[in-house]
Amino acid sequence: MPGVTRLSVRNIRKSFGIHEVLRGISLDAQDGDVISLLGASGSGKSTFLRCINLLETATDGEIWVDGEQIRMIHKGGKSRPASQKQVDHIRSELGMVFQSFNLWSHMTILQNIIEGPVHVLKRPRSECIAEAEALLEKVGIADKRHAYPAHLSGGQQQRAAIARALAMKPKVMLFDEPTSALDPELVGEVLRVMRALAEEGMTMLVVTHEMSFARNVSNRVVFMREGVVDSSGTPDEMFGGGGSPAFRQFIGHFGTGQ
Repeated sequence: MPGVTRLSVRNIRKSFGIHEVLRGISLDAQDGDVISLLGASGSGKSTFLRCINLLETATDGEIWVDGEQIRMIHKGGKSRPASQKQVDHIRSELGMVFQSFNLWSHMTILQNIIEGPVHVLKRPRSECIAEAEALLEKVGIADKRHAYPAHLSGGQQQRAAIARALAMKPKVMLFDEPTSALDPELVGEVLRVMRALAEEGMTMLVVTHEMSFARNVSNRVVFMREGVVDSSGTPDEMFGGGGSPAFRQFIGHFGTGQ
């Protein structure tokens, strides 16, 4: 559905005590957009993703997911969601993949994947198992369905985490540095799965330090610096010298020339 706005964020602010981490971030993701969020550690990238799926509550601003605004109550300088039921619904629309996998260690990989669809979406177990096995095939670990997370490599665990997020049939996938905890030789297998999702038209926001992914898979690059959007554009614009001086300095650390 080209032209459909899957995610809209307006003037998001987030403070921890007196420290303002996000200072008015706005962003729109259309259906099929792949947006790479780049920036140094501490620039607010991960906090921004966590505010979108309500793992953190933004101090101010508006978030719309697939046309639905997240309702907030502002009182005494603090904010909280107005409806836990809406929070649960919104989270089911947003797939989240974490740096540290966050698989349930006491469940097999198959059990990890069907947990949400069965218990949150209340779908038939047999249907969920069939879809989970298809997802495991898709991410290349069908043979690990009955294994526990501890018996998988980091790359396999992250691919299982992606399958688990996809099982909820999200409108948008949020990736928070999905490869940064992996050994270098395992990074490629996760990026291949993410590239395949992008090619299928999944809407994705990706916090990453993988410059090749940002340059070759994204259709937009957003550079965050000190809690604001410093510059943004297409990969060709940003990596072709159109980014800010701060962005050019940032990518210089990765040996990424113009």
